[in-house]
Amino acid sequence: MLPRTASLVIVGGGVMGASAAFHLAEAGVRDVVLLERAQLASGSTSRAAGGVRAQFSDELNIRLGARSLEAFADFGRRPGAEIDLHRSGYLFVLTRGDDVAAFERAIAVKNALGVPSRLVSAAEARELCPLLDVEGVLAAAFSPGDGHATPEAVVQGYAAAAREHGARIVTGADVTGIEVDGGAIRAVVTDGGRVETSTVICCAGPWSAPVGAMAGVPLPVEAVERRVRFTGGFDGLPDELPMTIDFSTGFYFHREGPGLLMGIASDDEDVETALAEAAERRAPAVARAPLRGGWSGLYEMSPDHNALIGEAAHVQRFLYATGFSGHGFLQGPAVGEILRDLVLGREPFVDVGPLSVERFARDAARPELHVV
Repeated sequence: MLPRTASLVIVGGGVMGASAAFHLAEAGVRDVVLLERAQLASGSTSRAAGGVRAQFSDELNIRLGARSLEAFADFGRRPGAEIDLHRSGYLFVLTRGDDVAAFERAIAVKNALGVPSRLVSAAEARELCPLLDVEGVLAAAFSPGDGHATPEAVVQGYAAAAREHGARIVTGADVTGIEVDGGAIRAVVTDGGRVETSTVICCAGPWSAPVGAMAGVPLPVEAVERRVRFTGGFDGLPDELPMTIDFSTGFYFHREGPGLLMGIASDDEDVETALAEAAERRAPAVARAPLRGGWSGLYEMSPDHNALIGEAAHVQRFLYATGFSGHGFLQGPAVGEILRDLVLGREPFVDVGPLSVERFARDAARPELHVV
């Protein structure tokens, strides 16, 4: 049932929304309400590949990823749920000299921050992932502490613990408006009623822009489609594999159930052909494996390939957090902590100023952050 009032309302029941609800309720914030228009994790979170990593090229994203990895590793204790975490590593396969040089620089940054990442030869990349065809491969970047987990399990784990701490989660509640008076939030309006509140956190993923518009906050988030395919088992499939990404094409795969999950970060109209061609070139056994289904879903595309995290400048107590093309899942635990601290007036463990909407809106001040 929809409550009439709330201390704050979270819009969106994916990993970021569920993480925020848990961290806020755990911190003692009363009357936390999360609204999800469908079912928990039914948006982009359920379509994420499940990768979790700290292998980025800038300090801010590295620290966000590393903080989340710590939380994923401790998830069985806090909040207390099984998320099928496999820390089998991340392997970026590199075929261009410029990419090798860029990853060498990024590895130096990661190592300085305590993230164990290294450059390996093509031969070692093949040892780490026997399914690889390493023709044309110059090197690969490997982080052994990275891996993958089950996105839906993470959301359900956070949601269950948030409820235990007193948060209310309402599914099937479509937000249709946000009432703002003099720069202050008054209420959130849904198709099932109105909730009076002074604070809103937008965690709506690809649907963040229209939610922000309801409050008069422009969130420069575009929705892009990504497709994922699953294979059955086949001869020569190892029990453990790193999350493997062909950096030049965006083709990726990892173990999932009896077979593999694979996809491609491609904007080609014929994405199925792009996926098939990239798989045939880099991992022929994967390309020829029997398919057993798949899905397509929307992901958020933010400016300069970065997350947006912060608080609106001209609307009091309107906060937002959105990832980039599925990366919101792997940063979800850390972002939940940050949103908690912003709401409570605490200093977050990282400065998220470079990820604010206002910073992205000013081209001259736009930070050089990159997601790799």
